[in-house]
Amino acid sequence: MEFVNPYLFWILMLPFAFFAFLISTNKERLSRIFDEKVLTRLSAANESMPLALRNIILLAAIFFMIVALARPVKDEGDKVVEVKGLTLLTALDISGSMRSTDVYPNRLRFAKKKMSLFFDAMPSDEIAVAAFAYSPFVLAPFSSDKETLKMLIEGVDDSYINMGSTDYLALAQLGASLLEKKEPKIMVLFTDGGDEEAIAGFSDVLKSQKIDLYVVLVGTQKGAPVINAEGKPMTQKDGTIAITQRNDALGTLAKENGGAYVVATTGKDDIESLAAVIRSKYQDQQQGEVRVHQRVEYFYYPLGLGLLLLLIGFSSFPRRRSA
Repeated sequence: MEFVNPYLFWILMLPFAFFAFLISTNKERLSRIFDEKVLTRLSAANESMPLALRNIILLAAIFFMIVALARPVKDEGDKVVEVKGLTLLTALDISGSMRSTDVYPNRLRFAKKKMSLFFDAMPSDEIAVAAFAYSPFVLAPFSSDKETLKMLIEGVDDSYINMGSTDYLALAQLGASLLEKKEPKIMVLFTDGGDEEAIAGFSDVLKSQKIDLYVVLVGTQKGAPVINAEGKPMTQKDGTIAITQRNDALGTLAKENGGAYVVATTGKDDIESLAAVIRSKYQDQQQGEVRVHQRVEYFYYPLGLGLLLLLIGFSSFPRRRSA
């Protein structure tokens, strides 16, 4: 057995020893320190408990309380604990096409709602959040605090949208870096898709890094006009309005890389279905190991004994009167 706070024990023992010395050797000096009523209470002459015994009990009570404060423990060494759950990298598309309004109120806000539902569907797992368009970046590191993750993605508004072309290769490289030490490696995209030419390099990195891809596709195949920062439809060089449609090529790529995809719809059945697929495939594989230092606490024993002695020391025991 050892003490967690041995310094506290020795610091408190000094005034305790001095106090015990005063009580046992010099009542007159003690009366200068403590109130006369307190001393009268402790030394009541008409009680059956002798003053010396009462002092011993009270000092013993204080001693055991000091021992409790020093926190005695039994050290049982380190124990390796397996942490269950998955680690997933989620990525939100913030390219210019996400302003389109073929889903309400627009693709970006619709995708954010789907991400929040996904966080709820994976309550015990660690999730990181990235945003991607021309240049991907991390919004939140791996965390199991889903409410904080929701707050962070809620802060992503139209001002984040980048009108440049989406660089899927850069996203794959970011994902490979973040998932390097994770097993299994899982990436979940919330996007309106990408054409086969844009995702060609993306597929190569996913395969080489053994990253399983899952995709939540937002938008419609009919499409909608591309909206600029001023909220107006953009036009092409020939003067016609630019239309963006949901591209399902990423969904096909996801299935080829050990994953799956869903087309986002109203409600939450689509997200719950995707989460069920992920959980069933990996069955909460081991996320890692945590080394925990184990101790058995014993402070409540001296604390309980000290309180009991304190109660006895301050109790009155009337002296039995002879008839």
